[in-house]
This record gives sequence, structure tokens and C-alpha cells, in this order.
Amino acid sequence: MRLFENTNIDFLGKRHIFYIVSISVIVIGMVVLAFRGIPLGIDFLGGTEMQLKFSNPVNVSEVRSLMDNNGFSGMEIKTMGSPTDLLLRTPMQAEGTVVADKIKEVLTQKYGQSNTFQVQRTDKVGPKIGSELRRNALLAVLFSLLGILIYLAIRFQFVYALGAVIALFHDVLITISAIALFDALLPIQLEFSQTMLAAFLTLIGFSVNDTVIIFDRIRENIKLHKNEDIEQVMNRSVNATLSRTIITSGTVFLTVLVIFIFGGEVLRSFSFTFGVGIITGTYSSVFVASAIVVDWKHKVLKNKSTSGSSKLVESKI
Repeated sequence: MRLFENTNIDFLGKRHIFYIVSISVIVIGMVVLAFRGIPLGIDFLGGTEMQLKFSNPVNVSEVRSLMDNNGFSGMEIKTMGSPTDLLLRTPMQAEGTVVADKIKEVLTQKYGQSNTFQVQRTDKVGPKIGSELRRNALLAVLFSLLGILIYLAIRFQFVYALGAVIALFHDVLITISAIALFDALLPIQLEFSQTMLAAFLTLIGFSVNDTVIIFDRIRENIKLHKNEDIEQVMNRSVNATLSRTIITSGTVFLTVLVIFIFGGEVLRSFSFTFGVGIITGTYSSVFVASAIVVDWKHKVLKNKSTSGSSKLVESKI
């Protein structure tokens, strides 16, 4: 099945416009991130987190006042898509399940049999573990990019590997920017957790797969069209793989969209992050990875031409 037959779109001719678009989005996102940040999940922050389901709707302000009066000042309390589902998070640390048991005791005394509740999930992470997880999360992303750089440098040329890794780094920054912007503008309650980290690592793998397919076609076309300019060869290659790219990315995106809508709060961070990553990964394979290779090749050819002209002048003199 092919959606687009014999297209001849000048993708790379517009690459400088999309350089500006990408840089603008990243700068805006980083500014928002610097002022607002992305809420850290209990995995990275440390503390105790409880997800509760009440039999009847509860007032968040009332629960917050109750917790403040019982020694849990500043506890984060929010609904989880329904007024009967609450998420309680506190940085308070204690041995075992002391904090969780105290929270349950306070709520039971207040609501008793009038509004019974069930504890659906309890997570407890110490500050040392949270710090280690933050460091390991950064190392996981960096080592994955380094591994991809080495692999692509062996399979293609170093400039192709460099373009692909810059595109992946671009995807991560754009996705972080999108998370910061949407979290600031819409009440979608995203937080950086191990689930979101898994989404970042998944989008890196998904994005580089699309880039490798385009690079493979470029390598084939360079052999077939040796006298063509590199920009024409790359445009030909991108157009040839366009149908496959849209079908693959579109299918995965629709699946992730369904997860985002119906998957609940637990999978929201993963589905949103990966969904944005699918879009940016498809975009960057053309307008970042391929574009960087084109500009590099043009620069190399220009330097060779300049060097050749200089030698010719010297020989005449």
C-alpha cells in the first residue's frame, strides 16, 4: 500500500526555514521550563505517594486542610480524572509504611463509613534512591545517543551518524519543550517519572529507525545517480520513502493517541511524550538529520573547489 506515488517535493530546499522553526520552539520551551519546570514524579523526587478511590466525590480543599492540620503541611493533592480518585504526594520520609499508614488513619477518622475509600497504589522512594534515579536517567539517554553515534558511524559515514544524533538530541529537546508548554497551558498533569523516561528512550529508538531507512535509500541512490547533486539525491530518497514513513508513523501515532485518551492517568505521561516524539522524530529525519548531511557535503565540496582554484592560481603564477 502506497499513499503517495511519484512525489517530487523539495523538502531540503526549505531546510533553513525549519532550522529557524526548531530553534524557536526549543528556545520558547526552555524558557518555560526554566520558569515552571516539569513536576518530578515520586520516582525522582523521593517521598510517599498514594492513589485512593473513594465511594463518593471528595472535596480536594477539604482533604488538603485535613492533612495540613494533621502534620502533612504542603502535601500535593489532586484528582485523577474523577472526583472520586485522589493522588496524594508528600516528601515526608519515615521507616517502612509509617507515612502511608498515618495518612490512611487520618482519612478513616474523617470519613469513616460515610465515604469509604480503597488504596489502589502506594509508592515510597527515599531521597538517595531518587537522586540516583535522576542521574541514571540522564546517563541512560546519553549512553543511548553515544551507542547510536558509534553504530551509524560504522554503518554509514561519520557525518551521517552526527546528523542522526543531532536529530535525536533535537527530538528530546523539542519533546521536553512540548511537555513544558502543554503542562503550562493545559491541565493535563504531566510529570517526569520512570514511565516518561521509558517514553524518551522509546522515541529515540523509533526516530533513529526512520532516519536509518532514509539514509539507506540515500546510499543506494548515490550509487545510482553519481553525477547528481547531493541535495537532489536526498530529496529523491525522502520522496521515495515518504509513503512508508507516513504509514508507519501514522499507525503508531493513532495507537498512542488511543492510549492517551483511554489509558488513564498512569499511562498519560508515556503516551503524550511518545506521541510528540513520533511527530518530531518523523520531522527531524528529514529536516534535521538529512539537512545537516546536505549542508556538510556542500561545505566539503565548496572547500575542495576553493582549494582547487587556489592551487590552479598558484601554478599559473
